[in-house]
Amino acid sequence: MSIRVLVVDDHAAVRAGIVLILDGAADIEVVGEAADGESAVAMASSARPDVVLMDIRMPRLDGISATRRLSGIADVLILTTFDIDEYVFGALEAGAAGFLLKNTDADALIDAVRVVARGDGLISPAVTRRLIAAFGRSRTASAAAPEPAGRQPYDTLTPREREVLACIGRGLSNAEIARELDMAEATTKTHVSRVLNKLGLRSRVQAAILYSGGEP
Repeated sequence: MSIRVLVVDDHAAVRAGIVLILDGAADIEVVGEAADGESAVAMASSARPDVVLMDIRMPRLDGISATRRLSGIADVLILTTFDIDEYVFGALEAGAAGFLLKNTDADALIDAVRVVARGDGLISPAVTRRLIAAFGRSRTASAAAPEPAGRQPYDTLTPREREVLACIGRGLSNAEIARELDMAEATTKTHVSRVLNKLGLRSRVQAAILYSGGEP
């Protein structure tokens, strides 16, 4: 079965180039193109793509706002020229499954679409270090603040879900988690979904960032 992809960018020439790259992969089908976030949300609701390749700076509705609206409809892979921290953090907070820069080569872009379509996440190496550093600062600040009384979100995780979270934190894909924990891949996907729901997260990338400081 082909991976259904919606390409969203306000520059027609850029969209054409992306479509040309994706059309070279036998397992990927471009099911639509959109020039702004509003059109992307409307098109995704009808075409039901597996992955939306989303630019950030666009008219009518920007890519981050559109990503937030697409939660539960399709996985979003941000593809942008700008690696500004505000955009990176905003996209991941909105639930993007991945963040790539437009200087990514064709093979890496195709592989990224496949990764996201499998339910896994990825971040451009160019922004990973800054992301981890920013998380470290926020974790230090959180540790210094008093914890509110009552049950903490981690307490709701079962032992198996904690194991799955640990694997996500190590950057393992669903297939790798399934092998390591001796589970079916479908069961792994179910556990990942439960972990995200219990922790109030939109994507496994958020879970990996949350876990990066060690087991809660």
